[in-house]
Amino acid sequence: MTKRVLLTGGAGFIGSHLVRALLDRGDEVVAVDNLVTGRKENLPSHARFTFVEADVSDGIPAEGRFDAVLHFACPASPVDFERIPIEILRVDSLGTFHALDRAKADGARFLLASTSEVYGDPHVHPQPETYWGNVNPTGVRSVYDEAKRFSEAAAFAYQRHHGVDVGVVRIFNAYGPRMRADDGRAVPTFITQALRGEPLTVTGDGAQTRSLCFIDDLVRGILLLLDSGESGPMNCGTSYEITMTELAETIIRLAGGTSTVKYVPRPADDPRQRRPDLSLIRQRLGYEPLVTLEDGLQATIDYFRSDISAISRA
Repeated sequence: MTKRVLLTGGAGFIGSHLVRALLDRGDEVVAVDNLVTGRKENLPSHARFTFVEADVSDGIPAEGRFDAVLHFACPASPVDFERIPIEILRVDSLGTFHALDRAKADGARFLLASTSEVYGDPHVHPQPETYWGNVNPTGVRSVYDEAKRFSEAAAFAYQRHHGVDVGVVRIFNAYGPRMRADDGRAVPTFITQALRGEPLTVTGDGAQTRSLCFIDDLVRGILLLLDSGESGPMNCGTSYEITMTELAETIIRLAGGTSTVKYVPRPADDPRQRRPDLSLIRQRLGYEPLVTLEDGLQATIDYFRSDISAISRA
């Protein structure tokens, strides 16, 4: 059955992949984005797709009733935490309220893009959904971490108080084509440096870990949650954990370059380790990541290599 879907942040990295996945399965999609970090080039030309350029922090100017409201608008890159901190706080507070109000008015399913950052620098490893986290509420990263924690609180308040059909997905370190080359996260930074023949700047001692999830696996997990009756919060990612030094060395090898690794100071509050406990999403939704790290990284390297303009913008 075709659904009419409202997607905030539709021109961004994850949002644009969701747009195409929803269209591929026959849904009608209206994407709202202010293009602060998103790109029009990420969006398709399609009879069942409409793009509205607007800031959802100020409201959602999209007409008609929706069957689902997906709130994915929010800058998620470390460089943005210092560049546009107020905008991040606004979109995950006012923007979240606007999206929830629209879902409430339409009787729509509401799906929130949350993040592994709600766990902060975790004392529990791997991180289950029952772990409340270790977040610095006043540090540089707090504008994102606490904003997402607030969005989760708002979603479940609307569920309890207004009966909104809520689902919350906690995204772990997604990567893939259409990432911004200059967004400050490890994968695009390392790839851009490798393709330029520059040293790869690994922070700290390089022993900190991440569990990287290729965008195709993430989108599949999001759609499984959207179509279910589950509320979550629910982790989505991969259990494969890699150190930052190993990641840098792997990207150098796959890019076929001669770059070296250069160690630089580690940012404040940068998590030491990150890996999701996927028990819940496996048991409830049958989710399993399918794309290997090397295959996903190769696809991402190929994208950046073909998109010379992205590399020159970084």
